[in-house]
Amino acid sequence: MIAFPLLRSGCLVDLSRPMPFLDLRRAAVGDRVEHEFLIRDRSEKTTRAGLPFIVLTLTNRSGSIDTAPIWSEKLEWAEGADKGRVVRVIGDIGAFGDEGARKRQLVISAPLRVLAPGTFEPGEFLPRIDVEPEKVWDTIDKMRAAIVAPSIRRAVDLVFADDSFRVDFERTPGSVSGHHAQLGGLLLHTYEVASIARHIARTVRHANADLVVAGALLHDIGKVEAYAVGAEGFAHTSTGMLIGHVTLGALMFDRRLASANDPFTPMQRAELLHCVLSHHGALEFGSPIQPMTTEAEIVHWADEASAKATDMMDEFADPDLFPTGGAAELSLKRSWRLGRRLWRRPAAWD
Repeated sequence: MIAFPLLRSGCLVDLSRPMPFLDLRRAAVGDRVEHEFLIRDRSEKTTRAGLPFIVLTLTNRSGSIDTAPIWSEKLEWAEGADKGRVVRVIGDIGAFGDEGARKRQLVISAPLRVLAPGTFEPGEFLPRIDVEPEKVWDTIDKMRAAIVAPSIRRAVDLVFADDSFRVDFERTPGSVSGHHAQLGGLLLHTYEVASIARHIARTVRHANADLVVAGALLHDIGKVEAYAVGAEGFAHTSTGMLIGHVTLGALMFDRRLASANDPFTPMQRAELLHCVLSHHGALEFGSPIQPMTTEAEIVHWADEASAKATDMMDEFADPDLFPTGGAAELSLKRSWRLGRRLWRRPAAWD
């Protein structure tokens, strides 16, 4: 039951009627919308004739959608609808663009109602992983416990045995707008990378499985300081923009190594840091060094597998590519995240 005070034209309005959740992934053109959204972005533009208009990017925990332009004669409808605020929207799902490049938009049919500050929790409107974090942590902790080499286990525990770090790590998204861009996304991505990497290490010859698991668990810790979660959604921190999560992760881990009561040898330090610094594979993708060990190479490709497979699954669920209720096998257009069109299996194998 929603019973928040709302602001409309300076007056408080009490909306105490049930507010159903809208799954944007399944919203089809023509669907009626009367729901609450977090404003992730507000873009103020002008037409060629010099007339102002506004486009809002709205989000809830299932995804995001842009509004149709709010034209100059209705600008007051968006008064107070600033980035980071929550609004109640009345309208319909529409679409624009040519065939093959059509995109859904939310066509607003009434003035937006802005929730008063302090009456909502922004995290309620942000996407989150659909598995229980406790279960993911349980699996990660079992991977840590299974590390045989005492020095590698101690190195990993410098980070993952820190309860304060675990709280921040669990809340951090895997990216700002790409793969695993969800609350808990970094936790889930790290589990996937560690699981994939461990299986590869146990399959190929002469790979150090303990070192691979350590590198996989540590590879993205820099995202804890590189990304921020707030009323406006997911964003890059200033430090993240200036340094990048790959280098940040190495710096964070090196600080913990340096402060450890049980010192590590220079080569142990270098090899662990190498797994973190090289996991993007190449300079043009954000790594200052390419993988030079078997274990670093495995961590790199496990990271790629988790990210790209998740991109694929997310795109198959995107109604702009595969309209809700449609039977199309080919996506309507190229996926911007993958750079190609996709094919969806029309029926189960068996």
